[in-house]
Amino acid sequence: MFKLTPLLAAALLATSALAAPPTLTTVSERSGFLKTGRYEEVETLCRDFAKAYPGRVRCWEFGRTPQGRPMLALVASDSGALSPADARKKGLPVALIQGGIHAGEIDGKDAGFQALRQVLDGQAAPGALKKQVLVFVPVFNVDGHERFAAWNRPNQRGPEQMGWRTTAQNYNLNRDYAKADAPEMQAMLRLIDLWDPLLLVDLHVTDGAKFEHDVAVQVEPVHAGDEALRDVGRAWRDGVAADIAKQGSLPVVFYPSFNEDDNPLSGFTDGVSPPRFSTGYPLLRNRLSMLVETHSWKDYPHRVRVTRNIVVSVLERMAANGKAWQKVAKEADGRAAQLAGQSVALSWKASPKVREIEFRGYAYTRTPSEISGALMTRYDESKPELWKLPLRDEILPDLQITAPKAGYLIPAEHAAWMADKLKLHGLSYRVLKAPQGKAEVQTFRATMAKRGAQSVESHQRLDLQGQWAAEARDVPAGSLFVPIAQPGARLVMSLLEPLAPDSFAAWGFFNNHFERKEYMEGYVAEEVAREQLAADPALKAAFEKRVAEDAAFAKSPAQRLDFFARRHSSWDDRFNLYPVLRTDRQP
Repeated sequence: MFKLTPLLAAALLATSALAAPPTLTTVSERSGFLKTGRYEEVETLCRDFAKAYPGRVRCWEFGRTPQGRPMLALVASDSGALSPADARKKGLPVALIQGGIHAGEIDGKDAGFQALRQVLDGQAAPGALKKQVLVFVPVFNVDGHERFAAWNRPNQRGPEQMGWRTTAQNYNLNRDYAKADAPEMQAMLRLIDLWDPLLLVDLHVTDGAKFEHDVAVQVEPVHAGDEALRDVGRAWRDGVAADIAKQGSLPVVFYPSFNEDDNPLSGFTDGVSPPRFSTGYPLLRNRLSMLVETHSWKDYPHRVRVTRNIVVSVLERMAANGKAWQKVAKEADGRAAQLAGQSVALSWKASPKVREIEFRGYAYTRTPSEISGALMTRYDESKPELWKLPLRDEILPDLQITAPKAGYLIPAEHAAWMADKLKLHGLSYRVLKAPQGKAEVQTFRATMAKRGAQSVESHQRLDLQGQWAAEARDVPAGSLFVPIAQPGARLVMSLLEPLAPDSFAAWGFFNNHFERKEYMEGYVAEEVAREQLAADPALKAAFEKRVAEDAAFAKSPAQRLDFFARRHSSWDDRFNLYPVLRTDRQP
């Protein structure tokens, strides 16, 4: 008679465990969407999905965080294309879907794993993965994900515990696409450059007031970027919104943040995010982006369900339209490479035009708070109410700059770090091997340089005023030439035009050049002033006129002496000179 000994039982149990298929459900699903798992679960699921779906899923590490954790992506396709080279060879469009850029807003991780399993099993979007490649990053901000606690998101209902908004180095990754400071963002930009995704879907949870709408779906290009791609973006946005509306959601297509904090009657203003954001960056590379913001006051099961529905809709619509959209994007690359000498919009704003919309909120009161002393809005979620609110959603170009006819010249002293940034953004440049001598270029001299009162993302931002003017400047060997004739022309201008909102200049990378380093002693300036006044009657008249008409100037000894110091040969002609040059001729 067979006898099952404890040792044999343990061996059989171990063998059974090895043979059993991996469990591909999440902690979230198994808890009834009350909890979310730790990052160890992502590592396990990434590996197990690849085992469960051989030849259809690949688990890929694309970077390491500052605390040493792997940044993982799951690549999924039924086309056999699980590498960038295979995707390009087969001409397949790529969708990049990322969760946890703000790791407390973790709906995208749990919804993404659920949607991916259902799509692979044919339970949702059947056949969609035959016509595309999905790159799914469950958690972008991995170190922040592991700063795990209850109430990390005090304005959010569930899960029981969650990660933190920023990275271990305290970077907000959704402010870093342009400047690319964080190692995590640098890894993501390398991933983007490698895979060239047609779509970037960024999964978030919003803050804000209490209302019935459960999700905002924003897409670009719609208001900005290539004109033909705007039609694609609008169709994609409206299609996804319609899909989830049929499943019971109440989507809006703008960010539902009141114009006046905590005041519903102030209404909303739509806009275009600058390229520090996930929705403002891809349009500059002639690609599409979608910002998904489930509403924080909906419970976690509801939010995960809505996010899952959006992921499935995105994959269905990509399968149906991806090839056509890909063609439009490639044509947009060609159009962008021909922007030389044309006016290019680098920022956007809503016009004063207002329309009234119906918005589904709740009954509320606004009364003074005995705690803060300010007006406080109190919502009654038992009483739905239809609000009629103003919306400004006519978006017009704000800052418009004429593109250089050839490109930009980056001086040798800034070439090393700038080359690294340009590579991260997938932008073309070449190193000048020989000095160019006195080249006819355009220089930007600031007439005003105002520094931010406090740091932003570890930078002291710089607000400049000024304009480009023709000038002859030395261009040494080792300088970089960045041509405007490339698909990323809009991104080139957004990074290198000093007035652009997320340029390297605006982020303070060149602040040293707007600091005065040499001074003329007052007693020397007094002597210089007298010599200049005696030698130039026109100058004397100009000085006296300034004293008579400008009271602040008249009362300031420093300004009065500076009037003459600036006209002396010792004056630093590089003070307030932006070091990057524009050129109308290829060197």
